[in-house]
Amino acid sequence: MTAEAPLGVFDSGVGGLSVLRELRREMPHEHVLYLADTKHVPIGARSDEEIRDLTARAVAALHARGAKGVVVACNTASAFSLTQLRERYGLAFPIIGLVPAVKPAVAATRSGVVGVLATPGTLRGTLLRDVIRQFAEPAGVRVLTAVSAELVPLVEAGQADSDRARAVLRETLTPLAAAGADRLVLGCTHYPFLAGSIRAEFGETFTLLDSGAAVARHTRNVLQQAGLLRKPGEPGTVRYLVTGEPETSRPVIATLMGTDRQNVTVQQVTT
Repeated sequence: MTAEAPLGVFDSGVGGLSVLRELRREMPHEHVLYLADTKHVPIGARSDEEIRDLTARAVAALHARGAKGVVVACNTASAFSLTQLRERYGLAFPIIGLVPAVKPAVAATRSGVVGVLATPGTLRGTLLRDVIRQFAEPAGVRVLTAVSAELVPLVEAGQADSDRARAVLRETLTPLAAAGADRLVLGCTHYPFLAGSIRAEFGETFTLLDSGAAVARHTRNVLQQAGLLRKPGEPGTVRYLVTGEPETSRPVIATLMGTDRQNVTVQQVTT
């Protein structure tokens, strides 16, 4: 494995592009392989074992294509799979996962109430409960969770700014606003793409927090310590891989990454 090898990034769909944006800002010289398991998105409603299997297959596909490490840019996959993946690949192949941004939300709240917008899978896993127990409970901060099964499919369909997305967010988040939450943790990588709709509905009620920038900084440190950080120079490239229909994903990827669809090449792969 060399520093010239690409960094793998995995999500069940296009949500991980919010993490990819931060990785590109932090390390614009890195080559990236982005794999979206669009055939199986959303994975949060699947069984624990199926989530682990789908994640393991995706990471194996990136490893086989020469990735030097993988960012699991999916909160649900991270909640169920990180321990097993790290045991399987060891330190020579870094596996970086996501942790919901509860710690900074707890540190910043003025009302003493923090909201977490999560997926069914993330709520079912232990990772969110662990960070609440570690950071919120000792500080006496109340953490309220909200969940909707509709939001991920809406983002996948390119409808993050639609009337339907705003209606779902209004129904889902109004109880948190009424309870006094002043910080909202976006507990899914799809949800940063809903920021405009959240602000349109709730104004400045919530300060939004997600893990993307922190994960990008951590990834840079991990690669540097492992001697796998590519030297600055010409900009890195991004290759997009999907398990579903490429032409369905291409316009959504282009829109979310803020580029023309002619600049986005999407390849279908099997995991």
